[in-house]
Amino acid sequence: MTMRTRFDRFAFAAATAVLFGLIAWPPAAAEAQTTTYTNGQPVYPAYEGWRYGDGGGYILMFGYMNQNWEQTPLVEVGPDNYFTPGPADRGQPTLFLPRRNRFIFEVPVPAGFGEDDELTWTLSANGHEFHAYGTIREDLFVDNVVIMSENGSLGAGSSSPEIRANIPPLIELEGPLEYTVSVGEMLSLAAVVTDDGQPDRSTLRLRPPGDDEDEAAEGEEEDQEEDEEDAEPTPRELLERALSARTASATVSKRIRLHFTWFVYRGDDDAVQIEPPQTKPWEDTRAFANSPWAISWDPPEIPEDGRWTADVRFLEPGTYLLRGRADDGGLYSDVEVTVRVSPPRV
Repeated sequence: MTMRTRFDRFAFAAATAVLFGLIAWPPAAAEAQTTTYTNGQPVYPAYEGWRYGDGGGYILMFGYMNQNWEQTPLVEVGPDNYFTPGPADRGQPTLFLPRRNRFIFEVPVPAGFGEDDELTWTLSANGHEFHAYGTIREDLFVDNVVIMSENGSLGAGSSSPEIRANIPPLIELEGPLEYTVSVGEMLSLAAVVTDDGQPDRSTLRLRPPGDDEDEAAEGEEEDQEEDEEDAEPTPRELLERALSARTASATVSKRIRLHFTWFVYRGDDDAVQIEPPQTKPWEDTRAFANSPWAISWDPPEIPEDGRWTADVRFLEPGTYLLRGRADDGGLYSDVEVTVRVSPPRV
């Protein structure tokens, strides 16, 4: 099945908003569960928009929507996962995590890339083929505020000069970018993350300026919440707190807290074990999911020295690409480590 539909960023956002409205939130009634899917559904490539490259030219940004809640299709670069024109491999994922994954990878194009030019990503999964078309149309220009808004950390009227100046966290990866290990051998990874402290939820304005009475009441609520944080909350209290939190977002709602996570970008994720359990990088909106988009997310403690560590084991031979992501709640930076896994030693 082939569909040639030109999704620009806004059309795709509208389409996925409908999807999320139907199936992303915990169903209120049993019949709502019939609209959810665990496997067998399409994976839609998405063109998110473009920005200017630091050294000239343009950067095209892509993501995807895996309509499945559990299945993570593995689609190697080749006839089912390729770019045209030019090289088929432009750094796209081969493992597709569940649900919506925005601004996942970037493809630089030269300054000669014109408004009539197109870079096409073709993706086939579960018997469905779709295309995403990268262009530099003026209405598809993206800046950091757009990225933060579409990731769910900002909404209409909620920004500030400090937040608009937010930059992605910086990552200093300890050790090499390539490793060779055996099946079952533990690989320790460490990364030092620094951030500018934005976005800061306390600076988000969720009502018109000058509403001093509401602002004072909110200040009292925040003081009370800080006192309550000293005591260990029960699961019910966590859920009630999350349901009462107001988030300025027209799409998904993302809870703001700096964190670092490792996940499989290329390779079979069923063959990879990572400890401690990592925060999900995809928009899992279900209650108590280990995801910033979850209705009640318990974020990991930030190390005092900013050094995040993880231990990884591989259950099958092969070549894996692990991606480490530092996410401040609005913007994120990625590093990648290639791991070649040989059969177990005898």
